[in-house]
Amino acid sequence: MESEATDGPVVTLLTRDGCAMCVRARAELEHLCVELGAVLEVVDVDVAEDRELRAEYGDTLPVVLLQGAEHSYGEVDGARLRADVARLRVG
Repeated sequence: MESEATDGPVVTLLTRDGCAMCVRARAELEHLCVELGAVLEVVDVDVAEDRELRAEYGDTLPVVLLQGAEHSYGEVDGARLRADVARLRVG
């Protein structure tokens, strides 16, 4: 698992090696997380310690989690992520 060190909300990208959609999602999330002051964690479901991740999400990658809850899959929903992070900061 890779992560950037900050105190912001945690955005996790579930990915796998060789997934072109995952590469695009990661690039988009890297920019969004800098903009939002969020922590980006990248987890390869094929090598993660939690084998249930591959069973649960392996067919729907890439998957974006916000604070551990499923946020989006297939593509990054940037507008929704911005709004949800803003809500976390207010709440």
